[in-house]
Amino acid sequence: MRSPCLLTASLATCAAVAVAALEVDLPISARTGEVESDFTAVVYDAARPLLVGNDGGASTGGFHLFDLDSGTSLPETKHETPGRTKLVTTVYGIGEKDLVVTIAQPDSYFRLYDASTAEQIGGPIARTLGDWSALCAWKSQRSGEQYLYLFGKHQAVHFLLREGNGTAEIVEIQTFDTPVEASSCAVSLSAQSMYFSGDDNPTVYTFDAAESTAVPRISVLGEAGDDVTGLATYIGLESDYLLVAQKDSIAVYNTSLALLGSMKLSGDEDIEIEGLNVYQAPMQSYPAGVVTYAIESDAGKGFAVSSLETAFDALGLEINTAYDPRKTSKSSTPVRAQCNFSGFQLNCTSCSCFAGFEGRKCAAFTCRNDCSAHGACLGANLCECDEGWGGLHCAFKVVEPVAETDANGGDGDDPAIWISPTNRSESRIITTTKSEEGAGFGVFNLSGKKLQTIEAGEPNNVDVIYNFEAGNRTVDLVYAACRVDNTMCLFEMATNGTLQTIAGGTQPTKDDYDVYGSCVYRSRKTGKQYLFVNAKTAEYLQFELTWVDDALHTTLARNFTGGSGGQVEGCVSDEANGWIIIGEEPRALWRYGAEPDDDSTEGVIIGEVGDGHMYADVEGVTLVEGAAADQGFILVSQQGVSAYNVYRRAAPHEYVETFTIYENVEKGIDGVTNTDGLTAVGAALGDAFPSGLIVAHDDANQLPEGGTSDEASFKLVSLGDVLGEELMQEVDRNWDPRAS
Repeated sequence: MRSPCLLTASLATCAAVAVAALEVDLPISARTGEVESDFTAVVYDAARPLLVGNDGGASTGGFHLFDLDSGTSLPETKHETPGRTKLVTTVYGIGEKDLVVTIAQPDSYFRLYDASTAEQIGGPIARTLGDWSALCAWKSQRSGEQYLYLFGKHQAVHFLLREGNGTAEIVEIQTFDTPVEASSCAVSLSAQSMYFSGDDNPTVYTFDAAESTAVPRISVLGEAGDDVTGLATYIGLESDYLLVAQKDSIAVYNTSLALLGSMKLSGDEDIEIEGLNVYQAPMQSYPAGVVTYAIESDAGKGFAVSSLETAFDALGLEINTAYDPRKTSKSSTPVRAQCNFSGFQLNCTSCSCFAGFEGRKCAAFTCRNDCSAHGACLGANLCECDEGWGGLHCAFKVVEPVAETDANGGDGDDPAIWISPTNRSESRIITTTKSEEGAGFGVFNLSGKKLQTIEAGEPNNVDVIYNFEAGNRTVDLVYAACRVDNTMCLFEMATNGTLQTIAGGTQPTKDDYDVYGSCVYRSRKTGKQYLFVNAKTAEYLQFELTWVDDALHTTLARNFTGGSGGQVEGCVSDEANGWIIIGEEPRALWRYGAEPDDDSTEGVIIGEVGDGHMYADVEGVTLVEGAAADQGFILVSQQGVSAYNVYRRAAPHEYVETFTIYENVEKGIDGVTNTDGLTAVGAALGDAFPSGLIVAHDDANQLPEGGTSDEASFKLVSLGDVLGEELMQEVDRNWDPRAS
């Protein structure tokens, strides 16, 4: 039985179908062993069909190949380890080879592998700096040309993948903005459309898949019944199906997003799936093909497949096992010699050039921003940077870490620096582990040696409170938002630099509130101590912290929405000016009044994504004190480009520079990628850091002997190396946090 919404139908008919849509059982047919899984792809091969799955594990990384046609388990046939990897896809017929395409998180390089042997083809290519979240391949049915769409922080990059000079090459066509950070994508051949969706969002967006350099027009296709966790297309006989994962089920829609039915996963408890894909050719075990997905459930985390035959029959959906991803009409290609194979030929006389090419025949190349005047343009958007410069278009100042913390915990995030009251050389670095594995705080000396760990409920951002009056004692406190139970966690820092519990160290927030980030503020007006905590929804809660009945106690003083309502996390206070400075991850760095009675209806933008200096995600924020309230600097990390912006503390917060942290080859310390949190102080910290210290989280802790550690590390950088001698004159090297 064919669904009445399989082809174009009236809205009334489709609405009736949606109301009556069936939900059928979809048993887990087979699964892999434990893998840090996010994304799946498939390799069409009549003799040996394969499931391709990413490996997001720090120490393993790369991707795995699994035998799809193998019964109730999916045996691994190959594991390649180019570094922690989130994204994989497959393409067909590139130089008569089928390829697995990945982009590794530590270095942002694409890598290509022969899909049948898993042997790497050539070296890393087409470095595309960013924190990428979705990758889809599209083969034009008209020309047979192969394209890639890479999605990240509110942007997408369109590439051409082709054979060139005896190997495969990836050529950027264009980069364009997207309304969300896509976490899933899929392509319909019948609709000639690309679909994508973001995390924690039911909205599905679409644009035309086209051989064009024109910026695509993105529109909302519609909303799924729940937040989308994965997208895939099933190529139909006449029209395709759009498969939409939503936690533990897969809804089936037509290409206009009219619901045709739903398939509920079964065979385990607490199932969550993402990273959908489809293998729809017949196999011995699965005559109608399978849907593949990354899975997390009571049985663990990995990849799994489900047979489509029974579910599709029950939903009345047509099965198409004749689909061949290699097949195209190849009637004509717009990528021709007349345009130097570097643009699309529009007509007999004009070309539309790819990114980095120009001229009537696209024969000349250019580099964005002319390599920022800090490098030489060697090819299309290919810069050779001058010494001391790197990052995007050679625009970032390069510094090296002088030390790093011992590896500790699973998923690290934010650090803090505690300045010793007796000997500044004995100051401490405090780090957070927000994952279940190793959850808590780590305490390190200024050489990075781990001195202590203490358990806490998945703390995120951490800050230090100095000189808090706890009854008849004056103590230093360490504070963070703890995600496991949505509380505020506080510990005492002893004068010898050791963390210890304190009465009232766990404080509630409010019902139905999920904590995310946090920071502290002491009022110069009243002397009162405040704790800020935020949620992803951008709701900030401000609590007054007091000592009552021999224990810490909190009272809600204010709540407000920060920024424009986008996801927030990092924040820092400027006590001398009475400000709280917050990072809205996709949008901007904001300033608000930090007093409970300050107007919180409108903030001041310090820097905004897209202003030429700031890039998403806006993550950790820290303040470097000057001798006066109008001196000093604000530092903020930008996760998507692994870099940090410096702004002047004084309004209007002039942009100063951007820096990035590269590896220190001599000391065997890797560079920093995809930073979350950072902290800095300008105070001299003994012989180790006489010009102040920056501590930055490193997402992929690469080991000198190769591979990546399972545990996080934080890199230590001299503040003087970043600011230089002239700007360091504006920093208070004698700053005493207890004297304020």
